[in-house]
Amino acid sequence: MKKALLMAAALLLAPLTIAPVTAAAQYEEGVHYTVINDGPGTAKPEIMEFFSFYCPHCYTFSKTVVPKIMAEKPEGIAFNQAHVDFIGKEMGVEMSRAFAIAHQLNVAEKVEPALFSALHDKKQHFTNRNDIRALFIANGVDGKAFDAAAESFMVQAQMAKMKRDTENAKLTGVPALVVNGKYRVETGAIKSYDELLAIAYYLAKK
Repeated sequence: MKKALLMAAALLLAPLTIAPVTAAAQYEEGVHYTVINDGPGTAKPEIMEFFSFYCPHCYTFSKTVVPKIMAEKPEGIAFNQAHVDFIGKEMGVEMSRAFAIAHQLNVAEKVEPALFSALHDKKQHFTNRNDIRALFIANGVDGKAFDAAAESFMVQAQMAKMKRDTENAKLTGVPALVVNGKYRVETGAIKSYDELLAIAYYLAKK
């Protein structure tokens, strides 16, 4: 975990240089990516970012790299996110629930930055679900709507899927990218986030 976080920090400080087109031929299994699933991948090309609201590097990633992905990803490649629950002790699960609730109520664009900011800018300490509920309400969500979504089948199902996907990805840290449910992009040999994305786009087309 510590090694992965240090690498994430190094990437954050690295310049965003454009990876050359010819680099695709140099991407090697076991160096630039790891096959995590010997079976078929997702039905359609997909890049999945695994993150935690508790991770400061994920906060930076959300502000600098995610918008770049949304603006520049090749047509036909979906971008999705999954919150991991192994950071933040018992509140990790509640933050995964918060992520799922925000998407269920279609308030993710407002609530997710608020959660990141509360934890990393305001240094707010969340101790239970009610603390998260208060943040949702402060951002315009009705308390009863939050309560209903928190125990809904759809939220429970999304939380279960995120946990299953996290386990299948065999992650050692976040932020992390998994492509087509089959390839985990490795950061050890990567010099910039542009190269990270170039590898992800290359794998999405495999």
